[in-house]
Amino acid sequence: MYKSHWQLNQKPFENYSDPEFYYPGESHQAALLKLRYAVENRRGGSLLVGASGLGKTLLVSILRTVLAEDLSPFVHLVFPQMSADELLAYLADELAGSDTGTGLPSIERSIRRIEQSLAENNQKGRHAIVAVDEAHLLEDRRTLEAMRLLTNFEFAGRPGLTLLLVGQPGLLPILDRTPQLEERLGVKCLLRPFTEQETANYVTHRVKAAGASQDVFEPEALQTVHHLTHGIPRRINRICDLALLIGYAEGHRTITSTQVESVTQELVAVVPE
Repeated sequence: MYKSHWQLNQKPFENYSDPEFYYPGESHQAALLKLRYAVENRRGGSLLVGASGLGKTLLVSILRTVLAEDLSPFVHLVFPQMSADELLAYLADELAGSDTGTGLPSIERSIRRIEQSLAENNQKGRHAIVAVDEAHLLEDRRTLEAMRLLTNFEFAGRPGLTLLLVGQPGLLPILDRTPQLEERLGVKCLLRPFTEQETANYVTHRVKAAGASQDVFEPEALQTVHHLTHGIPRRINRICDLALLIGYAEGHRTITSTQVESVTQELVAVVPE
């Protein structure tokens, strides 16, 4: 709706995991470096923790694009609330191909299929990655134990896969209660919000990636965006997207601090009865 007004090729603040719009903030780059280290050195497990809206899923997508071809297959599980039987069956299908049987296979069958697939993968000189998003939802003990067992697969003394657990800070106490799994996670990363300068750079980067040839948000507006969002990318996206929409509707040529504050008030306003 507002793209032509701001001379954009696409909307810059969609909450999609699009690598084109990735901004390399210090915390995100440090986490990406650690995760690459864990995978490329074929470690058994790693951990990525951060508050909601910080871009954990996007970072996993970026990781996938920068890995060499021998670091495959890459399984990204985005809905982990399954029983242990269901989770292992899902991973077996992703790693070995769909099962020809009917109904939910036994845990034993799924484990055998996973082991055989990883063995064949290892013989080809490859290394698998299993990324479990929203891992803070994994509270069932049997499912957590299944996650731990995945790190037991070894070939020639090295892990057959790297398990990457990705979740909100609530994952940490869960791991504290599961020390057998926690100790397998040799590389741990914590994402933090953007600084004020990073917030400004993030907004500018996304607008330019969307096709803008000139600055759209005034410097004071960028400061206000950071103050109101505390540097959390998802909140930044929401406020900036609405600011572009309202700015277009009102015929503005740039977004000012006053307009950003007005947008925020609309987002939190409560209409009385």
